[in-house]
Amino acid sequence: MRVHVAFTPAEAASAPVGIVVDVLRATSTIAQVLASGYERVYSCAEIDEARALRERLGEALLGGERNAVKIEGFDVGASPREFVGEPRAPAVIFSTTNGTRAILEAAASCEEVLLGSLLNLDAVAAAARERGQDVLLLCAGFQGAFALDDAYCAGRIVQLLGGEATDSAKAADAIARAWPDAHEGLLARTYGPPGLEEDIAFCAQVSVLDVIPRLARMVDGAAEITSAP
Repeated sequence: MRVHVAFTPAEAASAPVGIVVDVLRATSTIAQVLASGYERVYSCAEIDEARALRERLGEALLGGERNAVKIEGFDVGASPREFVGEPRAPAVIFSTTNGTRAILEAAASCEEVLLGSLLNLDAVAAAARERGQDVLLLCAGFQGAFALDDAYCAGRIVQLLGGEATDSAKAADAIARAWPDAHEGLLARTYGPPGLEEDIAFCAQVSVLDVIPRLARMVDGAAEITSAP
C-alpha cells in the first residue's frame, strides 16, 4: 500500500482510496453530523448551489461559512459543536471556504473517498487499511495554500496507515511528531481569524467518534456523504 499526501487540492492525484482532511473544520464537522444521527451530508462548492439543492430536496439544514463566518441566510455555520445532539433534519447541505471544494476534488480523482479528522482518526485509518490499496490523503489547505493543521492531521493518519510512504507522507509524519499533543498541533497554525478557540479544542479530540464519512454518490454536482457501514 502506497501512502501519499497532497498538501493542497491543486496537488491531488488519482488513487483507489482518497481521504480528505479539513480538520478545522469541514471534515470534523461532517463526522460529528453523521455521528449525531443525520442521514447524509451534501457538500457544495458554491453558496448558490447549496441554496438550489435545498430547494430541490426540501427538508435539510443549510450550513456553511466563508472565512469562518456563517453564511448570511443559512441555518447554521460550520462548527461541529452546532451538531451535538438530536438531528434537526434528515440532511445537512454544506458549503465552506476550503473543505467542501477539497471533497469535490477528491470525488473527481479517487475511486473511493473517505473523510478524515482527529475526531474519527482510528476509525478512518482502520477503514483505509482494510482496503489494502494505495491511499491519497488530500488536505484542504487554506485558500489554495498549505495549512499546518491539515498537514498535522494527515501525518497522524499516515502513522496509523503504515505502508510505503512517499516523501510528502514522510513530511506529514514529521510534522505530526513535532506536536505529540493534538491540541497544541492545531494551535500551531498561523492562518485564519481568531475566535475559533472552542472549535479548535473540540476538533483536537482524538478518536472519540467511530463514524466513517464516505462519498456515496454525486447529486446535481454536490457530493453526498453518508456513514460507511
